[in-house]
Amino acid sequence: MEGSCGLITLQKKPVALKSISVTLSIHEFVACVSATLNYENEEKVPLEASFVFPMDEDSAVYSFEALVDGKKIVAELQDKMEAQHKYEDALSQGQEAYLLEEDSDSRDVFCCNVGNLQPGSKVELTLRYVQELPLDADGALRYVLPAILNPRYHLSGRLEDSCLDIKAPLVPLEELPYTLSMVATISSQHGIQRVHSNCPLSAVEFLADDKTSAQVSLAEGHKFDRDVELLIYYREVHSPRVSVERGMLEKKPGQCQPHKTQVSLISERNLPSPIKTVLHYISRCPDSLMGDPSVMVSFYPDIPEDEASVTCGEFVFLMDCSGSMQCPMNNQNQSQSRIEAAQETLILLLKSLPIGCYFNIYQFGSSYKEFFPESVKYTQQTMEEAVNRVKLMRADLGGTEILAPLQNIYRKPSIPGHPLQLFVFTDGEVTDTFSVIKEVQSNSNKHRCFSFGIGEGASTSLIKSIARVSGGTSEFITGKDRMQPKVLRSLKHSLQPAVEDISLSWNLPPGVSANLLSPEPTVIFRGQRLILYARLTGKMPAAEATGEVGLKYTLQGKRFEDKLTFSLQPKPDADLTIHRLAAKSFIQTKDLGLTQTPAMDKKDVLKISIESGVISSFTAFIAINKELKQPVQGPRAYRQIPRPVLYKAFVNSRILCGSSAPVLYTQSLGNTCSYLSGSVSMMGNPCSSNNSRTKSKSYHKVIGGTKLMQLIDLQKANGSWDLNEDLTKILGVSLEDLLAAHPAQDVDLSVWATVLAVVWLHTHGKDQKMEWELLERKAVACIHTQAGSTVPMLVKAANTLLKSSVDLAVFAP
Repeated sequence: MEGSCGLITLQKKPVALKSISVTLSIHEFVACVSATLNYENEEKVPLEASFVFPMDEDSAVYSFEALVDGKKIVAELQDKMEAQHKYEDALSQGQEAYLLEEDSDSRDVFCCNVGNLQPGSKVELTLRYVQELPLDADGALRYVLPAILNPRYHLSGRLEDSCLDIKAPLVPLEELPYTLSMVATISSQHGIQRVHSNCPLSAVEFLADDKTSAQVSLAEGHKFDRDVELLIYYREVHSPRVSVERGMLEKKPGQCQPHKTQVSLISERNLPSPIKTVLHYISRCPDSLMGDPSVMVSFYPDIPEDEASVTCGEFVFLMDCSGSMQCPMNNQNQSQSRIEAAQETLILLLKSLPIGCYFNIYQFGSSYKEFFPESVKYTQQTMEEAVNRVKLMRADLGGTEILAPLQNIYRKPSIPGHPLQLFVFTDGEVTDTFSVIKEVQSNSNKHRCFSFGIGEGASTSLIKSIARVSGGTSEFITGKDRMQPKVLRSLKHSLQPAVEDISLSWNLPPGVSANLLSPEPTVIFRGQRLILYARLTGKMPAAEATGEVGLKYTLQGKRFEDKLTFSLQPKPDADLTIHRLAAKSFIQTKDLGLTQTPAMDKKDVLKISIESGVISSFTAFIAINKELKQPVQGPRAYRQIPRPVLYKAFVNSRILCGSSAPVLYTQSLGNTCSYLSGSVSMMGNPCSSNNSRTKSKSYHKVIGGTKLMQLIDLQKANGSWDLNEDLTKILGVSLEDLLAAHPAQDVDLSVWATVLAVVWLHTHGKDQKMEWELLERKAVACIHTQAGSTVPMLVKAANTLLKSSVDLAVFAP
């Protein structure tokens, strides 16, 4: 089978795509984006140009238009098959035509086709989309403009019509023939503190004295060596709010009634007031979505932090060990490889697991391996065995085939009293994401999935979707991000006591009801935002009317409720932003691609996609210039717009990056790694030296390069440390001095060693506290179990010996 990115033969011909310009408007936590692709045909024959590019999974693309010779041609969103046929028919008749479609196998890949571009002619193609911005743990709103599209690995035996099957040329970054520019306007009623980026930016220009609006732009010369990320910090991000948006005036609000039998979150029989209405999940009758007002609700539940985390659970870690995991985490010199960062992270996870749980580790690539035939109880022996095997992990399992190990995990019998918590680590280079998403979704009743996209270009469709359908969380590790704190934060989420009996209710005037378009909430994590979309039906009341929405949940037997009061008067928005986002939320719930979506869901998706104008797997934008004075003459040439390749990363790793087919290095690309079918070939490239055929120490660095990791590596499963020579080397104190400073001879030496280790962590590792917080919690519990009232004396002696000043409160039980 051919690889997803094909033959690398650079033809010295002009490239039709000249530039990409992006205009970004961010208001509060919603981004409105306009991206323009500028084409020019400098050849002497008509062209058909095809450009495959990445998009974020959450982008709701709702508009596509062409500007040709000063004339705007607005595309129509149609059934994908019909749009494709119309495009081909238009080309055969000599008409100019433009097609924009979502990939059949993944929601985060798009293909734009420009057909019959005449010699010397220019065209501007503009697509528009809206998107919710995720909230980082430090309070930053994160906008990502994807620039990297890595080759995707085909699942064995699958042959499908995918944009990723097109053999797009891959070129070194410095030879990429088109440019990228971006201007961003940001506004928030709460004020803007600062804006950061992983790329060079112009100075932030505040447009108002109160700093409620600002503008910033991407510096010239972006190299396409990374996705463009903006981190926006507002003065206040955790304020819950409700926004009501007016529907399209030309749309008549629908008269159909919600199907109350589908999902009812609260029984109407128990409602105390006749004006109380209930939020229902709507799976039918989306006809009036754009005509009725839409409402967007954002909650920030104030879930109390509970130090007494759960101690039960089955923790399964599914680690990508495909060849591409040997690539560096970023393009900086001396960057850790992805597999090295993964090894450190797995060791931190193993040290942080609670006593009494069960665990297992899977490695996967073209095949998969499991550490244990069944999940094993967490003990010192099983932890040591797992840690030793983690240290031997290599990125040597070929491609990225995740479906088979997932099926194996789900076939295993459940362990009574230990719910399954699945952690998936991958660079996300899988072609058919929908099969994987469906597999996770079909098993969502018995587990939660926490997913992690590693490196630039990881599939947002795969990573976000498998977490969303299973009630977990997703994280992306890019640029200089460290994998470890993000993963340990997710482990903390998985150890939180379960939030139960989640329900939503609305208190609205008589005759007005709210119908939920988002999936009903089943999981709430501390510190996370919950966004919901609903459609308001019925006769809207007078201007002064208000409504109330409530979120109720139970935590450890206590009942909590958050309420929001809001104005029922809908505000106009020409872009219908909330309506588009509501439609996208509905589509994401139902759309599993061409082959995996049930027939009834396909009908619903197609209907709401066309009505809302938001693209889906079953629709495509088509625009045809029917007013040409004469048809385009002569045979047209087909051109694939080249994509950038992160060759520096591949060269630094000096390995064969994983793919469905072997790797070919070519002189024409310099130090570039790409994907071809056939036998492995090496053609005059430094990567083809003996270093690529033999494993040197640089291929795998032994865990423990830092004192922090050395110390963590010595911790035992129960949270304690032994007092030995290895510990003394890290503490910088001789064994004799440690023994002499021990203040309570009746207290076991391991307790004294554990106190010393915790003091050292707070003194020398405080910047990475998120990474060792859970294993420290085990250590403190172990200390109190064995030391009791002598803890203050031990801490004081440890501070004196290590010249530290760690507060005794750190050791509070």
